[in-house]
Amino acid sequence: MKPIEPRILPALAFLLLVAAWYSVESAAAAAAEKRTLKTTREPAPERGKPRSVSEGIESLTAKVQSSVVTISSASRGGGQAGVGTGFVIDASGLVATCLHVIGEGRPISIQLGEGKLLEMTGVHAWDRKLDLAIIRVKSVGLPALTLGDSSTQAQGTAVIAVGNPLGLRHSVVQGVISAKREFDGVEMLQLAIPVEPGNSGGPVIDREGRVQGILSMKSALSPNLGFAVPINALKTLLEKPNPVPLDRWRSLNGLDAASWSVPSGSGANWTQRPGRIEVSGMGSGFGGRTLCLAVPPASRPVCEISVIVRLGTEEGAAGLVFGSDGGDKHYGFYPSAGQLRLTRFDGPTVFSWNILNQISSSAYRPGGWNELKVRHEEGTIRCFVNGQMVIESTDQGLPLGRVGLVAFRETPATFRSFREGSQLKDEAPVNDSDIQALIAKPKASETAHLRLHAGTSQALHERAAELEKEARQIKALASELHEERVQTELAGLFKRDEAGVDLAQAALLVAKLDNPEIDVEAYRNEIRRMAAEISRRFTLQTTPDERFRILGDYLFKENGFHGSRTEYYDRANSYLSSVIDDREGIPITLSVLYMELARAIGATNVVGIPLPGHFVVKQIAAAPNGRLIDVFDGGRALTYAEADELASTHSEVPVRSEFMASATKKDIVIRMLRNLHAVAIESETGARSLRYLDAILALAPASAQDRLARARHRLQRGLLALAREDVKWLLDNAPEGIDLERVAEFYRSLQSTRTF
Repeated sequence: MKPIEPRILPALAFLLLVAAWYSVESAAAAAAEKRTLKTTREPAPERGKPRSVSEGIESLTAKVQSSVVTISSASRGGGQAGVGTGFVIDASGLVATCLHVIGEGRPISIQLGEGKLLEMTGVHAWDRKLDLAIIRVKSVGLPALTLGDSSTQAQGTAVIAVGNPLGLRHSVVQGVISAKREFDGVEMLQLAIPVEPGNSGGPVIDREGRVQGILSMKSALSPNLGFAVPINALKTLLEKPNPVPLDRWRSLNGLDAASWSVPSGSGANWTQRPGRIEVSGMGSGFGGRTLCLAVPPASRPVCEISVIVRLGTEEGAAGLVFGSDGGDKHYGFYPSAGQLRLTRFDGPTVFSWNILNQISSSAYRPGGWNELKVRHEEGTIRCFVNGQMVIESTDQGLPLGRVGLVAFRETPATFRSFREGSQLKDEAPVNDSDIQALIAKPKASETAHLRLHAGTSQALHERAAELEKEARQIKALASELHEERVQTELAGLFKRDEAGVDLAQAALLVAKLDNPEIDVEAYRNEIRRMAAEISRRFTLQTTPDERFRILGDYLFKENGFHGSRTEYYDRANSYLSSVIDDREGIPITLSVLYMELARAIGATNVVGIPLPGHFVVKQIAAAPNGRLIDVFDGGRALTYAEADELASTHSEVPVRSEFMASATKKDIVIRMLRNLHAVAIESETGARSLRYLDAILALAPASAQDRLARARHRLQRGLLALAREDVKWLLDNAPEGIDLERVAEFYRSLQSTRTF
């Protein structure tokens, strides 16, 4: 953000007075969706009985070893992918560890110190940002460790850590809590303890044998420094678990079997989220080769495939496969060590591989997203990168066959927008001359068609990376065009009547404001897929109430969707895409998903009730006055009295939820934008706050409070002409609740302020 120039300070001060009442509204918005959480603390020691520090390390180690487990994760090929640690926290069969230790959808084994294997039956609770997981195992009477109170631990507290560093099982190391640090909004315990791979998930134990933290990561600065998640964060998960059965956990982020398959023994880890496929780990084939093949459609005389790919490292290789027999024989077109390569694979080893062509191309963008495309027909193979043909071959060694994706040498890669057909229709790319013209004349009529072109924003970002001197200006323009395009699309949705508005699409566009890479249609398809999976459980005799029960079980019991309690104000909780990815959100986003699924399965009698500070869902025909559902709290039914009490903490006047009008779809989207704006105000200033106000006013141009807020933000950023526009609008339209005399006085002061 640019510093405020002295010449505009008087005008800014005046506007702040005019907008003072909006600040109250912003403060209320900042508290929107807020929940009060209970903190579990250990009881204080009895007076006269100080805590003992005489217990030696040997006896302490012996005391805790029987509660520590070794967790081994398996690769898709059946081999061991890694070893981590966990520990028993409840005799009924609960084991705590780190989420990255168990992975999502990966087979794992859990072993006690004496060698006994524990059978995993599900995941009791998990949190992606905290990197925590609680596993449920089929066993009772396990020796559980006592959980301490990490908030009371002082700098210099002596602790030990138990784990499996570098696979050396049940190792013990002594150290101290050296500090408390914050990483990405999460408080961590800094430990003067050497941490190695295999320690993750292990307990950090004080001299009284109480767990104070869970080892999570090592420091890149020193081999004798590590970090642990405070144990109080785990207690929050225990208070409000989000359980997922084992069969469902193993399928989380798995490939859609109707569209993709990994050949047996291909290795590596292929995962799928809406709109993208990711690969990590080493393939089992020679050179780390691993394949992911699309389920074959009807055969065609001509095959075209394309995908947009970004490699995690340019030293690696990943791209397209075609002409595949489903095994070791196929063609591949992919970037490899910064060059583009076309290879024919005639077998399992390098001796049966034939590099048909390998070139460098200025069209390839190292480190960025690149569109690869292949046209394969009898006698000809043409390969393209970012719209430019780079390789043409007449090789006929392999016939048309299956198509898909490939990776080598343990290359992490992300693929999106995979397409297959006889002739793919491509939008004409934005060329360099177009970009130059747009930069030079961003508002000119001859460049107007580029403002709504899907590729313009991406092209501008890439140009910015190439031209360091102009990067700041170009990125700002790219963001402006992206926001303008999304806001136009969002406003266009609400030109329809209420029934015709796709609420999920609108909510996903809110997320796309901040993340241009979100594939809105892919997430809409994911909601349709979820609805279809739920609907398959219905029979002709399924009643409306049973449909809601099945929906609730699917979301909260089987798939672990839950309210975000530890990172409530994280922006991701307001993005429907992230809620679907992470299965975590705040009341309004979880309610949007619930209502959209309900409508998709034929339960159309649901509406949103905008309680102050806490959004809920209402099932209209469930009872004489309807039934309230708290989606944030696992789909719990609320009485009206409970809802009124819940809302009273966020309202200065009594709330009668029984008679409260339901929110329109536009109301819901505007409330989501207000939540994001409130978070931005608390954490930052500048363009992000302004973009939410722009979007709100695109939907509700007559909102006086938002006009005042936007004028303030524009003035703070030195956008005097635009600030004048908002103040002039207030004078021209004279909305209720505005002191027009003071606004007119302020407008005159703005008119006399010069711009430079």
